[in-house]
Amino acid sequence: FQFFWLSLNVWLFGKTFLLYNQGLQYYYLHQMLGLGLCVSRASASVLNLNCCLVLLPMCRVLLAFLRGSQKVASKKTRRLLDKSKTFHVTCGVTICIFSVLHVAAHLVNALNFSENYNEEFVTLNAANYRGEVSQLYLMSLLVPGLTGVIMVLVLFLMCTASTYAIRVSNYDIFWYTHNLFFVFYMLLMLHVSGGVLKYQTNLEEHPPGCFNPNKTLQQNLTVPKAFEEMFPDYTTEPFPEDLPVPEPFVQNSFVRVCSEEPKFQSHFPETWLWISGPLCLYCVERLYRYIRSNKPVTITSVISHPSNVLEVRMVKDDFEARPGQYVILHCPRVSALESHPFTLTMCPTDTKATFGVHLKVVGDWTERFRDLLLLHSNQDTEILPIFQQRRYPKLYVDGPFGSPFEEALNYEVSLCVAGGIGVTPFASVLNTLLDGWKCHKLRRLYFIWVCRDIESFRWFADLLCMLHNKLWQENRPDYINIQLYLSQTDGIQKIIGEKYQALNSRLLIGRPRWKVLFDDIAKCNRRKTIGVFCCGPNKISKILHKLSNSSNSYGTRFEYNKESFS
Repeated sequence: FQFFWLSLNVWLFGKTFLLYNQGLQYYYLHQMLGLGLCVSRASASVLNLNCCLVLLPMCRVLLAFLRGSQKVASKKTRRLLDKSKTFHVTCGVTICIFSVLHVAAHLVNALNFSENYNEEFVTLNAANYRGEVSQLYLMSLLVPGLTGVIMVLVLFLMCTASTYAIRVSNYDIFWYTHNLFFVFYMLLMLHVSGGVLKYQTNLEEHPPGCFNPNKTLQQNLTVPKAFEEMFPDYTTEPFPEDLPVPEPFVQNSFVRVCSEEPKFQSHFPETWLWISGPLCLYCVERLYRYIRSNKPVTITSVISHPSNVLEVRMVKDDFEARPGQYVILHCPRVSALESHPFTLTMCPTDTKATFGVHLKVVGDWTERFRDLLLLHSNQDTEILPIFQQRRYPKLYVDGPFGSPFEEALNYEVSLCVAGGIGVTPFASVLNTLLDGWKCHKLRRLYFIWVCRDIESFRWFADLLCMLHNKLWQENRPDYINIQLYLSQTDGIQKIIGEKYQALNSRLLIGRPRWKVLFDDIAKCNRRKTIGVFCCGPNKISKILHKLSNSSNSYGTRFEYNKESFS
């Protein structure tokens, strides 16, 4: 997909480059600016396309609607929608690359406007005289020049703050700088209003290079190829000065006489046509999301789990969600503007309205949020009673929104691999199966959970045990295959006792042998399509992606899906 998108942008760049390089209406401007004109306009066309589409992957409500509609989106289409984040990043990188080309081309244009000042076409010049200093030139281009400089600075901040190192070390910087996109788009609309580059409007009355009887005929006139094809009888041979030039003879046999001076006009700004639609769609969606999440939720309980994991359970009127979806939490007492996405670990059902999330305390926002929730609790694992809910801070929930894990129940066989806190997307799937599995297409689930220490296992040990016992009672012990991998063995005897006896045989020390695991699954599910879902470190994700694309001798097909929490 990325190769296709790169090819599309290169094709658009080349097509626009040839238009400005060979177009008769740009002949005089091209003579003045050279390749700087072609590169600046070609890069601008690519920037228009990417600035138009970069916002669409961030329209979460639209993506959730398309993903949840079986009539609108097939399984392949929904898997393509899962690449929305990758598409957003690809558009952002493309904007950065072609912005560098655009700026460099305009710096060359600035020099050419000054060095190639043409006194015959005063309206075509952006400079006021030949050799004008750069300071006066920038003043003459106040709107496009000033807005361009500010946009470059904003784009630089957004790009550098989007790197992996900054997002992990200080997510606040990424969040606040990325919201400068609105300033960028407002400046972009002003940037194209300068009208510096102009094209000729009267080609019929004044073909490029035509003979003007009121002026001296230029020697060795360069004629564009397109003009020669349009007028095959044209010649640049000058007439003798003492020989009268009959107008019909000149027009029909040798040269064409200009009937008027060339007229130039600024381009109609087209950028707003590209970006106004997606920008309005995004703004309308943000307004809808604000109205939808304007009412705070009711927090029913808060549980502090080992390894700095906090569970928050809450209820909200008319809230509906599917397993695998996520919500965005906003707590004004923690931050007035900042909000963060969290995967639902418990979804509301027909019998209960409670839904919940698990969040790992790893940054400033989660630390402050935990301190506010557990302010009146001294016991780590105590579920606070509902009558204490007045002490909780106001919490607003935006969502739910779709994710790749919604498809986990739509395969006949699914392989779910979690690393650490990455188990949260699968918790809602397990909770849904606990309420009833017969109504779903899924008939076999392979659940692999890799943890560093045994304490992390306690997050969902009760849920795994209840689901295991339920399936045994219904005579379907083969419905779910649980494998828990622990890299540390300290305290394993302490935590694993009679309470979790059903999971003792599922506990393995070390790391999974992924190749052997895939071969065993393929052998047991010949000629079937298996959905592979991963939420964890990139190292595990790359291994699973590679194995999913590898062929096997059993005719089994693996379809890879990934969610990254880093």
